[in-house]
Amino acid sequence: MRQASTDRRPKTAVAARNRPPAPPAWMRWLPLLYVVALLLIEPVTPTRWPVSFALIAVPLLAAFAHGPSVVACATVFAVLFEGVLAGTPCCAGRSVGYLWDRHYVASYICTALVGALGTILAAHRIRRERTLADVRFVADIAQRVLLRPVPHRIGRLRLASLYLSAAAEARIGGDLYEAVPTPYGVRLLIGDVRGKGLLAVETAAALLGAFREAAYDESDLPALADRVETSMSRRARLLEGTDPGERFVTAVFAEVPADDDVVRVVNCGHPPPLLIGPGEVRELDRGRSAPPLNLGMLVGDPYRVEVYAFRPGDQLLLYTDGVTETRDPGGVFYPLQQRLRSWGALPPDELLRRLHTDLLAHSHDRLQDDIAALTARRLADEGCAPQGGAAHDD
Repeated sequence: MRQASTDRRPKTAVAARNRPPAPPAWMRWLPLLYVVALLLIEPVTPTRWPVSFALIAVPLLAAFAHGPSVVACATVFAVLFEGVLAGTPCCAGRSVGYLWDRHYVASYICTALVGALGTILAAHRIRRERTLADVRFVADIAQRVLLRPVPHRIGRLRLASLYLSAAAEARIGGDLYEAVPTPYGVRLLIGDVRGKGLLAVETAAALLGAFREAAYDESDLPALADRVETSMSRRARLLEGTDPGERFVTAVFAEVPADDDVVRVVNCGHPPPLLIGPGEVRELDRGRSAPPLNLGMLVGDPYRVEVYAFRPGDQLLLYTDGVTETRDPGGVFYPLQQRLRSWGALPPDELLRRLHTDLLAHSHDRLQDDIAALTARRLADEGCAPQGGAAHDD
């Protein structure tokens, strides 16, 4: 699932998202195709094997893709058509009809009973699909609150974001990202909560809330990381059922100042960011990563800021380990840096679209883990927006 940077869809499209998905076309046409097949078989069938009895399955086939009213109509049609076939002497070489033969009457009754059950089944299916659609719609809204779309542009940065869930029906998870304009520059966050389920989502929400608040107050990245870890540790002690030391988050904090062509990075046990420059793709890693958030108190090492050149035209890619740990059916991991080198310089939106498509192709549409990515491209000074605000592209 793609998490877009902005959302310009009309309200009617958003409101329609909680409707049940339409069944495939072949499933909708299956009852008619089934009847046509029976008509082709009936003339060549011996009298002792009347194919018209097989019409009993028509209501059930209709129940797979249609509502109760269509199933009821299909039931009436099946009973009447059974009578037509049974009462037609020329069918299957018969010299007389069997309209009221006891075997055919029993078939009419059974078809009607199956049709009644199929109507109930269709009504139950529609209710379940609507409930599932409502739950997915609420989950999608919850994700948009948790991972709100990043603006296309903040100051001298052009941004794009991507979120893919490993489970098709699970709209939210423990991967997270954020971009915040502050007086100290644009501050970026990518993170991955240990574990799955509601606990991971709650932890991600707590971390994002702490980051969004502290990013405006703390003047340097180590202080920001320390404050977020303090909030995480406090939150972990309030959550019951697991050891607080097991609830940790790997994260990368990055800061791009407005007045200097550099990027400052604090890595807390997370895959290092990638810097995509002219003719190169390299990891921003000097081997001095801090422990994951909520584990720092076990080690006591201070957070270290690494400073790297970040010039106009350079692009920063922050991602979770779901990207590099995506495997093909043969177990080969996704070669992220190799792919980025082969693609060359791409705009942020196009880069993440290409990454999205390539990850699904590499895994044969079978992602093993949730995936989040955030990319920021440094723009030239000309025509850039003021540092304190976010400018959305039209």
